[in-house]
Amino acid sequence: MIKKITTLPGDGIGPEIVESGKAVLQVIADLYGHQFEFQEGLIGGAAIDATGVPLPDETIERCQSSDACLLGAVGGPKWDQHPPHLRPEKGLLAIRQALNLYANLRPVQALDALIEESTLKPEVVSGVDVLIVRELTGGIYFGEPRERRTIDGEEGVVDTLVYKKSEIERLLHRAFQFAEIRGKHVTSVDKANVLESSRMWRECANEVATHYPSVTLEHMLVDNAAMQLIRQPKQFDVLVTENLFGDILSDEASMITGSLGMLPSASLNGTAFGLYEPVHGSAPDIAGLNQANPLATIASTAMLLRYSFGLLEEADCIEQAINQVLLKGYRTADLTNANAISTEEMTKAVIKEIKVAIHS
Repeated sequence: MIKKITTLPGDGIGPEIVESGKAVLQVIADLYGHQFEFQEGLIGGAAIDATGVPLPDETIERCQSSDACLLGAVGGPKWDQHPPHLRPEKGLLAIRQALNLYANLRPVQALDALIEESTLKPEVVSGVDVLIVRELTGGIYFGEPRERRTIDGEEGVVDTLVYKKSEIERLLHRAFQFAEIRGKHVTSVDKANVLESSRMWRECANEVATHYPSVTLEHMLVDNAAMQLIRQPKQFDVLVTENLFGDILSDEASMITGSLGMLPSASLNGTAFGLYEPVHGSAPDIAGLNQANPLATIASTAMLLRYSFGLLEEADCIEQAINQVLLKGYRTADLTNANAISTEEMTKAVIKEIKVAIHS
């Protein structure tokens, strides 16, 4: 298999963790006889510094010419005072829109090796396996107008939440399709008791559910869902929701795993193409210190192999290697207060486990 991958290191720890992801992908290519060609693009603050904009056209073109993209992270205090259209995060929103990456997948799995790292009780966490499916290119993050304005004679602000029915339906179909091959249960999260957009969301969910008779649909208000994720997370199989709610709930769910540094994600369009990234941010306070946890990025490469390239065995190999290094006690600083290993050491440990698995 010959595939082209565009890497988008971005800001903060982004370049370090993307290098870890590339190293793992290269080992997989070598061991399984594939050829992965890498090219790099600018995004976020790095792009602003180099080109004056958070997402240059050249980056979009490189992504469009590739089979998948691997993203590090964007943002940092260096650019906090920039106007809204020149913030690093605008690059992230823009590339999702430019590539029509409407479906964001965030798996939340409680690994046995990290049960004690979670702030929740072991009996609550053990066995958790949730897939959060978040709408990514609509909602309040993209709606217009968004502006400061005078309201009743005083300073005010307006943000707009907009969804077309087709945008809601296409995401719900993806969620039900994943549920069919998982636990056959979908929890659709909304705020239908208050928001008109949520009432349409709930109507669409009921309509889409009729196409998947083997899957059970449950509706849950977002405030209750936030509580239930902490109270009884094992009740969820596939959790599907709109952009803002999904952003918040998936970050909350990350703490079930013990660290935000453990969560991978995939952003997909209607083809095999996808953009893969860790859920965590750019962590500028530890940038360049070789302390970042690369496991979420490495796990994102497994999702890349599975969803964009259809390489299921290779994806499983990476995920099993991650589990093995954790079972052997390897920890980066976000997971332990003592005997933490570096980004490079954790990456090498994963690669070693991959080679052991292949040659055993």
